Amino acid sequence: MTQTNSPSSRTSQTWVAIQRNPKSGSGRQVREIKELISELRNRGIRPRLFSRRNELDTAVASCSAQQPLCGIVAAGGDGTLLDLINRHPKIPIAVLPLGTENLCAKYLGIPRSGSAVAKMVAEGHTSQFDIGSLISIPTNDQQGESAQVSSETEVTQRFIVMASIGFDAAVIHHMHAHRQGNIHRLSYLNPIAQVLKSYSYPELRVYVDDDPVPVVGRNVIVANLPSYALGLRVASNAEGNDGLLDVRVLQQGSLLGMFRYLALIYYRRHERVKDVISRQGSQIRIESDQPSPIQIDGDPAGMTPATITIEKRAGELFVPDSFKNSALNT
Repeated sequence: MTQTNSPSSRTSQTWVAIQRNPKSGSGRQVREIKELISELRNRGIRPRLFSRRNELDTAVASCSAQQPLCGIVAAGGDGTLLDLINRHPKIPIAVLPLGTENLCAKYLGIPRSGSAVAKMVAEGHTSQFDIGSLISIPTNDQQGESAQVSSETEVTQRFIVMASIGFDAAVIHHMHAHRQGNIHRLSYLNPIAQVLKSYSYPELRVYVDDDPVPVVGRNVIVANLPSYALGLRVASNAEGNDGLLDVRVLQQGSLLGMFRYLALIYYRRHERVKDVISRQGSQIRIESDQPSPIQIDGDPAGMTPATITIEKRAGELFVPDSFKNSALNT
C-alpha cells in the first residue's frame, strides 16, 4: 500500500478535529477521549473536540494555511467512521475504536487507546484504501444526513468495510429503528428474534460487471475488507486496495439455511460449498422483485434495487506501525 504523510512532511500541520458519537458516552469512552486529547497536546498538536457534526464541518471548511488540519479522529464505532468517510472523503481519518464491533479498527490493528491513536496521528503514517459507493432507494425515515441524494428516489453513500443485502441487513434496520442510546451486542437479540419471525428471504439477482446472467441468492455480501461482525471473515481474500469488490451470494433462504451458513462462516468453510457463490468485480447490481434491506458497515442503507461501485484508493486512513510494516511486506 502507498504510504504518505510522513512526519517530515507534517511540520506545518497544527490541529486535528475529533468527532465523537453523541449517542455514546460511557466512562471508558470518556477516559479514552481525554487521554487522546492530552497526548495530542503533549505531541504539539492542537485537538478540537466536536459532538455536533455541523460545527466540525464548519471548522474543517474554514481551516487555513496558518492553521492547517492534519486529519480527523473518528472517536466512536463503525458508524462514526462511516459518517466521516461520507462527509470528508478527502481528509485523512484516524479511528479511536469506541463502538461495539469496530471492524475497520480491528482490521488495521488499532487498539482502544487514546494514547496509541495520538501517537499514530503524530507519526503521520497513512495508507490509501478503496471506498465502496452505494446507490440505493432510501427508506421513508432514511434521508441520511451524510448521504448524497442523487434523485428523488435514489441516495448515494460510501462505505469502507462491506455492504450486505438480506437477513442481517433486516436486523440492522430493525435495530436502528428502535435504537435507544448506545448499542452493545446484547441489543441485537430482540431484533434478531423479530426478524426471524417475519423475514421472507426474497430472491436477489446479482449482476457482476458486464455479465448479463445474474447470480441468484437470498443473502448477498459485497466486501471491500474481509472483516465482519463477531470476528467472522465472510470474504477471506478481500483487500482494501485492489480496486475490486468481493461478492458472496448465499443461495439458500430459510431459518435452517441461515444457521447452516453461520456455522460454515464461523469455521471458514463457506467458500467451499456449492450454494455460496463467489465473484469479484468493480460494479455490482442487485435487483429484487420486492424491496430488500441493505446495510453498510453496520448502518441501514436503504433498499434494493442498488448499484455498488468501487472508488480506487479514494480514502486515506492513519495506520499504526504494525499495519504499515505488514502492508509493505505484502
